[in-house]
Amino acid sequence: MYLPGVIHSFGSAMQRKHGEKVHKLAINAAFTCPNRDGSKGSGGCTFCNNVSFSPHARQPASVLEQIAQGKTVVRKRTGAKKYIAYFQAYTNTYADIASLKELYDQALKDKDVIGLSIGTRPDCVPEPVLALLAEYQQQGYEVWLELGLQSAFDSTLARVNRGHGFAEYVQAIKCARRYKLQVCTHLIIGLPGEDAEHSLSSLEQVLQLGTQGLKLHPLHVVKGTQLANQWRRGEYKAMIFKDYIELAAEMVARTPRDVIYHRLTATAAAHLLLAPQWCVYKWRVLNAIHDQLIAQARTQGSNLDYEKLSIG
Repeated sequence: MYLPGVIHSFGSAMQRKHGEKVHKLAINAAFTCPNRDGSKGSGGCTFCNNVSFSPHARQPASVLEQIAQGKTVVRKRTGAKKYIAYFQAYTNTYADIASLKELYDQALKDKDVIGLSIGTRPDCVPEPVLALLAEYQQQGYEVWLELGLQSAFDSTLARVNRGHGFAEYVQAIKCARRYKLQVCTHLIIGLPGEDAEHSLSSLEQVLQLGTQGLKLHPLHVVKGTQLANQWRRGEYKAMIFKDYIELAAEMVARTPRDVIYHRLTATAAAHLLLAPQWCVYKWRVLNAIHDQLIAQARTQGSNLDYEKLSIG
């Protein structure tokens, strides 16, 4: 069982802010990605098979139908009665502003949806999109902009065919801060060519820029990806469980206590996952990170040099 105060989790943050459980509902709004449609590249990221990460990925129902289905599942599992519509699959700002507003408005029509979480790429957040999200926030909705950075190293981003660099992330988060938007940054641990020091450096750089939230993901090798071919050829080795737990715990200990951890691990569909197999055990991973911190008498922020990570 989790002890209070060890990790500043999204669930606990929302409970304190809204006075009850709040759960994200994943939505696939049938977006594509500039790294798949040819405008930035083709084939997508080497690790990307979005079907493995998103429900309704093949033939998505309407936004409201997906929310209704998600509410039924979540209420049985957690008892939550308030929700944030999480536009998750692919790049959820990659459309004209009128189309985006129509989709976001659909989600907010449900009386139990209290906000939006918009997953996107750092190179796909023009000012009109930020202004629209800021409008929702000014109306009292809980709004998060989720930026899929993955790594602060341009060499890594090129290696996995991201189609953008760290500079685009810097520009995006600085612009989001001007609009006073909450930003959650996604980082992947175990990317090809990276070690623990790369992950710790990426963490430090995004903290310096003022991200309010973080998601950590172990890199999955899933079927139908370039990474799967590299793994089969022995060109990539998946991260082992112990190494991920130790590194994730270290990253938590180096994170300011006011930053919210939206996620500390991620799962992929079992029938698509090739490696590492421990990724199917979500709670085993989460509990191990928590227990690692407890065993070392550490909590979020306990190893932090606040002067070093001060935000200018």
